[in-house]
Amino acid sequence: MNPGKDERVDMAHIQVDEFFCKGCGLCTTVCPRGIVELNSEVITDKGYHPAHCVDQSQCTGCGTCAVMCPDVAITVWR
Repeated sequence: MNPGKDERVDMAHIQVDEFFCKGCGLCTTVCPRGIVELNSEVITDKGYHPAHCVDQSQCTGCGTCAVMCPDVAITVWR
């Protein structure tokens, strides 16, 4: 498949395991697209605001967020 100039192929997304995420925000600072944010509407059982991706269609799958996560709470799927 050869996408055209205006056509986007969504091949990657991130998944945050809220059980492990402590809401440290490191992933939010390194995302080159700025699509990872702390979810202020959710509080985990441990009392944290977990990270989430606000626009999966913009995820390039670079994995920077997962590499930066000290709790290994982020998985990047391609």
